[in-house]
Amino acid sequence: MEVTVEGRRKTLPLGEGGPKGRVRVSWKVVERKLLECARKMRHEDTHAEKLAWILLRDRRMFGLKFRRQVPIDNFIVDFYCPELRLIVELDGLVHDDPKQIQKDQRRNARLQQLGYKILRVANGMVMYAPDAFADEIRRFVPSPGPSGHPLPAGEGL
Repeated sequence: MEVTVEGRRKTLPLGEGGPKGRVRVSWKVVERKLLECARKMRHEDTHAEKLAWILLRDRRMFGLKFRRQVPIDNFIVDFYCPELRLIVELDGLVHDDPKQIQKDQRRNARLQQLGYKILRVANGMVMYAPDAFADEIRRFVPSPGPSGHPLPAGEGL
């Protein structure tokens, strides 16, 4: 990963700066161009991104906080849930191109290496089957598990 420190570019060794091999970079270190591009992309949403944002914003989806057009490493991801470390990418027709498929695979591999989970969803699912879109996200939500409280006397086996 390349970062800018005191005006000079420096490559950090893999995993330096954080636990579990994750690279932690403060917002000040992230290149300005990437931030500017992310801001610009927030104002140029596709139709599917607008609909997805309506479903995801304000903790509407399972009470999870999502952010849109977020810079992570050297990429800008469509939607990101910090609580689950989940990246949601919407794929249009351009993602069917063989060159784009290879780029997406390399991108996914790098993001997974950094500890993120990636959900790729077709634009059509968001536009025409929002319940299926919610079901896909639900797969990443951990179950609450047992309450830890014993059953009252006389109940159970």
